[in-house]
Amino acid sequence: MSKLIELTNASVTYQIRHGASPTLKETIIRSLKREQKDVRVKALNGVTFDVEAGEVLAVIGRNGAGKSTLLKLLARVLPPTSGRVQVKGSVAPMIELGAGFNGELTGRENVILYGTLLGRSPGEMESRSDSIAKWADLEESIDLPLRTYSSGMVAKLAFSVATDVPSEVILVDEVLSVGDAEFQKKSKERMRELFQGKSAVVLVSHDLESIRSLATKAIWIDHGYVKKYGEVSSVLDSYLNA
Repeated sequence: MSKLIELTNASVTYQIRHGASPTLKETIIRSLKREQKDVRVKALNGVTFDVEAGEVLAVIGRNGAGKSTLLKLLARVLPPTSGRVQVKGSVAPMIELGAGFNGELTGRENVILYGTLLGRSPGEMESRSDSIAKWADLEESIDLPLRTYSSGMVAKLAFSVATDVPSEVILVDEVLSVGDAEFQKKSKERMRELFQGKSAVVLVSHDLESIRSLATKAIWIDHGYVKKYGEVSSVLDSYLNA
């Protein structure tokens, strides 16, 4: 199997400026008076792991552990401060479902827009818009403006677009609870189908039971550091015991 994701000692450091001023003049004055302090926060510290085609890596940890920063690295949104991050092939980031949607456009137009943002052609998305709407149970609403949709309908449409075509790398952030109970069951089945393919999957979730059933290995991150990495049950047991 080929490694589609490979991180080697990857670190991300944020610089937070305290005492910053809205104008350049005030900023210079405060700087000369040493009233400004730059605080460096390490969101990730020396993270190393790999994910091969066909593997599902579960990422666990408390809020603020660095999971979102890790996903941004893998989505190529954020570069590492140090270390190396290699991600091969197309990426389907199911991180913030519906990010990029336009409320004034119809559901169908947003299907085309969102699909284009994910790297697919407008023609391909237009031809698949009916099947995408059908799978999301939104056939009657697909030609209405998105601003008339509920938040659940928006999430269902975004999920349907993001999972419509398999990608080499799939990034999943707490999207297994999209929609009502019936749609959640349906979405989990689709995720299982994707996970059983040739994609490399990174799954962030607090649903430990879903992780036990879906993941092939796991990594526990705490305050930017890797606490444990390896077999799913072993990592989850250590996390729960801690």
